[in-house]
Amino acid sequence: MVQRRGLDSGRYLMKAIVVTDQAAGTAGMTLVGRPEPPAAICDVVVEVHASGFVPTELAWPSTWTDRAGCDRTPSIPGHELAGVVTALGYGTRGLSVGQRVFGLTDWHRDGTLAEYVAVEARNLAPLPGDVDFTVGASLPISGLTAWQGLFQHGRLQAGQSVLAHGAAGAVGSMVTQLAREAGAYVIGTGRAADRQTALDFGAQEFVDLENDALEDVGGVDLVFDVIGGDIGKRSAGLIRAGGTVVSVVGPPEARPADGLAIDFVVESDRAQLGEVVRRVRDERLRTNIGNVATLDDAVAALNPTDRVTGKTIIRIRP
Repeated sequence: MVQRRGLDSGRYLMKAIVVTDQAAGTAGMTLVGRPEPPAAICDVVVEVHASGFVPTELAWPSTWTDRAGCDRTPSIPGHELAGVVTALGYGTRGLSVGQRVFGLTDWHRDGTLAEYVAVEARNLAPLPGDVDFTVGASLPISGLTAWQGLFQHGRLQAGQSVLAHGAAGAVGSMVTQLAREAGAYVIGTGRAADRQTALDFGAQEFVDLENDALEDVGGVDLVFDVIGGDIGKRSAGLIRAGGTVVSVVGPPEARPADGLAIDFVVESDRAQLGEVVRRVRDERLRTNIGNVATLDDAVAALNPTDRVTGKTIIRIRP
């Protein structure tokens, strides 16, 4: 784009999506000009080529306030990115200008639905040259959430069984594939229309949550819950002795009689990002991208009138 200096900042303006009204949700998103971010200590500035977005971000307190609880609007949402490093902050190590990267940005800072973003270098990993930026931007939250839930918190072992809720979604499809690769037996859940997608991603059975009896699944070693509510509560009763419910939708409302219930918030991890992208390159892991739109069309794309299965990616540059 043609840039011009901001009259009040001395910095160039960039295109960015901002939110100012929590009650408005995604409908309150607007495309505006914002000053390009500077690189603070241990930061890099990344020219964003593609960005991921999770709709629940607009319900997170960190979208609206900083760590001190002060209002930080207008804020730029989006926390997944793939792009190219354009500047290094003082003390930054491990990355270089011109390097292709992907990763997960800090929840309390302006995000990736913009032409440039400043991010701590430790939150990024190298993006191999043969992995498209659109694919790279689809991996951080979904891939890291699945990896950490299965292996760090769920301690999944070969031969165990996994109930993967929302198996046709962005996270659920990653859970299914990684669990299968680890030697687990995977039962996917979702709506009736999601059955074939879940099976295509590797689920060995499928439960239609609207028409099938969840309890007919029997006992499982691990439940990966991305739904919560009544489904989450009923899932606790399916856990075998010593098993685990892992939730990404808040503390489980019910706990297994003889097992663990864990909720967690995904964290950036360079080594784990490397493991995920390595599997993509080896064709052991497929991304689940439902829609790709430009930054100019992002507001409409993030307010769809029809249900989109898979992740929406905003392509910032061609």
